Amino acid sequence: MQAEVTAPVFEHHREPLGIGEPRPRLSWRTETDAPGWRQSAYEIELLDDAGARIGGTDGPVASDASVLVPWPGPDLASRTRIGARVRVRDAEDRVSAWSPVAYAETGLLDAADWTARPIAPHPDLDIDPGRPQPVVLLRRSFRLRAPVASARLYVTALGVCRPELNGRPVGADVLTPGWSSYHHRLRYSTYDVTEQLREGVNVLGAQLGEGWYSGRLGFHGGRRAVYGDRPALLAQLEIRYTDGSRETVATDGRWQAATGPALRSELYDGEEYDARLERPGWSAPGETGDGWMPVVEPDLPRGDLVAPTGPPVRRTQTLKPVHVLTTPAGHTVLDFGQNLVGRLRLRVRGEAGRTLTLSHAEVLEHGELALRPLRQAEATDRYTLKGAPEGETYEPLFTFHGFRYAQVDNWPGALDPDDIEAVVLHTDMERTGWFACSDPLVEQLHANIVWGMRGNFLDLPTDCPQRDERLGWTGDIAVFAPTAAFLYDCSGMLGSWLRDLAAEQLARPDGAIPPLVVPDALPDGFPSAANAIWADSAVLVPWALYRAFGDEGLLRAQWDSMSAWADELERYATEGGGLWRAAFQLGDWLDPGAPPDRPGDARTDGDLVANAYAARTAEIMAEVADLLGEREHAERYTRLAGRVRAAFADEFVTPGGLLASDAQTAYALALRFALLPTARQRERAGRRLVEIVRRAGFRIATGFAGTPLICDALTEAGAPEIAYRMLLETGCPSWLYPVTMGATTVWERWDSLLPDGTVNPGEMTSFNHYALGAVADWLHRTVAGLGQAGPGWKRLRVAPVPGGTLTRAHAAHLTPYGRAEAGWERQGDTVTVTAVVPPNTTALVELPGGTPPFEVGSGSHTFTVEGCTTPEWPPLPLRHPFSSPETGTAASSSRCPGASPARRR
Repeated sequence: MQAEVTAPVFEHHREPLGIGEPRPRLSWRTETDAPGWRQSAYEIELLDDAGARIGGTDGPVASDASVLVPWPGPDLASRTRIGARVRVRDAEDRVSAWSPVAYAETGLLDAADWTARPIAPHPDLDIDPGRPQPVVLLRRSFRLRAPVASARLYVTALGVCRPELNGRPVGADVLTPGWSSYHHRLRYSTYDVTEQLREGVNVLGAQLGEGWYSGRLGFHGGRRAVYGDRPALLAQLEIRYTDGSRETVATDGRWQAATGPALRSELYDGEEYDARLERPGWSAPGETGDGWMPVVEPDLPRGDLVAPTGPPVRRTQTLKPVHVLTTPAGHTVLDFGQNLVGRLRLRVRGEAGRTLTLSHAEVLEHGELALRPLRQAEATDRYTLKGAPEGETYEPLFTFHGFRYAQVDNWPGALDPDDIEAVVLHTDMERTGWFACSDPLVEQLHANIVWGMRGNFLDLPTDCPQRDERLGWTGDIAVFAPTAAFLYDCSGMLGSWLRDLAAEQLARPDGAIPPLVVPDALPDGFPSAANAIWADSAVLVPWALYRAFGDEGLLRAQWDSMSAWADELERYATEGGGLWRAAFQLGDWLDPGAPPDRPGDARTDGDLVANAYAARTAEIMAEVADLLGEREHAERYTRLAGRVRAAFADEFVTPGGLLASDAQTAYALALRFALLPTARQRERAGRRLVEIVRRAGFRIATGFAGTPLICDALTEAGAPEIAYRMLLETGCPSWLYPVTMGATTVWERWDSLLPDGTVNPGEMTSFNHYALGAVADWLHRTVAGLGQAGPGWKRLRVAPVPGGTLTRAHAAHLTPYGRAEAGWERQGDTVTVTAVVPPNTTALVELPGGTPPFEVGSGSHTFTVEGCTTPEWPPLPLRHPFSSPETGTAASSSRCPGASPARRR
């Protein structure tokens, strides 16, 4: 059998060192060219370091499962290294070769495994906790004998840290350990440092910064010390010698602390670094100078110490400037050609004491950096040279900025753009989704969505990466999660974030309403009442991840959080006679018709939005309960969904199918969430949505609630050409308007930059907000035709809907089973559809032209549909204000009525 099995993956870990699961599930892929290949059984062997079998399955297990397969051995203890390999059988009982062996190692699984104590700088070090604090250097020397068999460093911080050993950084992670809900969970990192140790004297050190723990957080000036007023380090180095003996070097009162060259390093305001204050060799054996002070040992963290489930933040790319500009005021500005998240790295030679100023912004206004959108984030780094004759290199340590443009002031001599580069930072997720088509503007839109996700998935899903905010707003990811899970493997990262959401939610006084941001860093007194979509994230995000990755265990882990919110919704509906009525809803946030200073003033009633999402959330919860065997809950949530739907129809829908809010979002919600009881109402609502879109000149009129749904609603209403016409519109507001204005990420507002090149006057005007990029989900599923017909991509749906002026479209996704692809190309009246179905999966194919759906197995497939005439491009609406509302409602369909049957080859 020509089939090869990949090395298994433990849980969702790309780098399974220091994992936190005692029973890690295993996944693997089978690579074969055999068409229709299906797995009939699998066999797993567990191995020790020497490659000897120590467990596994008792022979073959009859199953086609190959994703998140249950652990076939006993619970793993802390510090256990174990290997696994897999072989499979096909439908003819032919056996593959064994896969390569994959090794994983558990971290510290029990609190008793930690002997380290947190350490913080002594108060005598003269650090004012009420002001931005310098980066603290921490060190301890120790002596080792030889030879060392292995060494692991377990490290975390209340704040951010960079561990160092014998003068070299440990690992390539950035902003370790990231930001979690410190009161509940504190993640630690595990590093293999065997090769960095030496016989004799060694030094373990760390640079420690405020980060999210004690640095400034939030808008309107924010507040400092949200979690504590001094950062602390917790580190434990465990050494195993070849004779089997062990030694531990841990943070305790024997460490020393000093300040160094980083006078401040803040997330919002940037870093101030004086290279003249550097302490060469401070983390290496030898003389380190004076000024070292003892440390203090604060209390242990309140939260559980947990291993990460997703990858860390890392440097993922560097970009060179594409232009060097001189502004009207005479400043030198570098244009990197891409709005990105990260910082600058520079090489410079100059006299000691010269201070360079590096200012960052996303756009230019009147030729100068547009700083107003940053609000009270300074976003400026300052570097004072030490005057090294050979030159010096600088990259900030504990800060990041959202920018395309960087202004460089006081550079010594002529600036060579090769001496500065932008370093891109984000969580080091694996890219899994791609899209291409014949329209360069649409391709750029998709690229903008990808870059927006990269910039805002920096340890947690933030709203924006540049201004004085950068918080994990729940509503943004609630609408974007399906797109995110297609583009990148964010299962581990978002799974961790959901654990924080659950911890924050269940610890609140009501124990039911998820916070608006996670971790919850909003000030006391900030409105905390439930808001649809934002609170629904407790259900919508786990469901999106389950659909994408097939992880039923995630649903089990989140059940208490999901059901707590669903039960709260049930209470609202019961008290409101079937409807959730609230004094305030964020609703269709950032409807383009809302005034710049009132982004919640949408055209669609907030209660209508809330109850539409309540019905959808209840429906999802019924499915989740059924999956998890919670039959009584499934029946109860089914009844809840029915009650809300009935009350919604009674309150917001006329017998003829019109809605109380005559707006794009209202109709999109009603159509997509099945809120219209009769066929007559559904047909009329679809026609009315088309009328509204036409009269708007095909320009978008939706915010957070409606944007992810509008194109699907139009497509399902039989008007895909109207959806295409909206997609390809370039006037403001539209998806492509920012592209025509030079955008390289998705904007917070449809008109963050006005047509005259000035910045929108609203206080919230980010140029990197991913939420409105949720349209990419429709691009993948409908324009290219690649979607799921079941959870985890075990069954695909290939259903392209060609349309608009596009002549081709293609999408690819690295599923848990392998790479899947779908696409089409039009030549005259012939449309050719292609699909790649991974081994051990099937696909439901729905071709243009009305051919009945059919099933195909794995392999490459090509289908030809003839007689597909190019649909007529929808005209602009009539200008006369009293023109018939029915004008143009007979939208042409790209399903090619009357086309000849599909031909397969």
